[in-house]
Amino acid sequence: MFTGLSAFPVTPLDDDGVDSGRLSRLVERLVGAGVDSIGALGSTGSYAYLSPEERAVAARAVVSAAGEVPVIIGVGALTLSDVLRNVDAAQAAGASGLLVSVMTYQPLTEEEVVTFFEDVAARSSVPICVYDNPGTTHVTFTDAMHEHIAALPQVRSIKLPGAPGPTFTDRVRLLRGVVPEDVTLGVSGDAFAGDALLGGADVWYSVVGGTLPEPAVALTRAAQRGDRAEADAIAARLAPLWELFSRYGSYRVVAHLAVLLGLTDTVAVRRPVRPLADATVAELRALLPGVTATR
Repeated sequence: MFTGLSAFPVTPLDDDGVDSGRLSRLVERLVGAGVDSIGALGSTGSYAYLSPEERAVAARAVVSAAGEVPVIIGVGALTLSDVLRNVDAAQAAGASGLLVSVMTYQPLTEEEVVTFFEDVAARSSVPICVYDNPGTTHVTFTDAMHEHIAALPQVRSIKLPGAPGPTFTDRVRLLRGVVPEDVTLGVSGDAFAGDALLGGADVWYSVVGGTLPEPAVALTRAAQRGDRAEADAIAARLAPLWELFSRYGSYRVVAHLAVLLGLTDTVAVRRPVRPLADATVAELRALLPGVTATR
């Protein structure tokens, strides 16, 4: 579950909340493309903007549509009590694993972060992936925190921020020395995925994989067999999309991409996040032939 390609789809929304039908079809598409796992209710899936009831609806829809493919469900929230409620709902829906982020408004001490994960792990009956993403959660992990948290029996993976090849490879090498050997290390930040996988990452937690699974699967498999030329070629075709990610945020861009591909009816972002400007949508539309090409 915590190796290969973990694809994170958008959560389609309509006037009544989560569009379960559209979400199920998105997930079935990922299953057909051969992804290794599906990440529901990550940042791409709007977890921070959905009510607990909407999150529960989405979790059930994804698990039902995924069949035998493992589903990792995000449970992050601002308070521990809300996180634990999300843990219960995700497990009730049949989650294979949990993506656990500690979000905060107030700065947290190392002890507060560590005890948070201890409490969540004690509640969880399925494996956990630790979400290390200071840009969105405002929590920065030290190596000592990772060492302590990764020693919890439920923790089986760490989702690390992407970084240029040598920097990420050095980071993986350092963490391998402090976390248990059965804890996988994964990359987020799609632009860095190929180099990270070739440099020792076990898993790519992928934004683009949730909407364009075929090239994401192909890039992952090329990197897994050590074919740098093929991995680089696929990454080069996707690079214009990742450049838009860097300018406007992957959350906005992928929400529009799903509409342009006919996968959703509406742009799945919620205020205060606003959709992209028309000129940017036109730019994205112009990129589609290149980023969707198989060769």
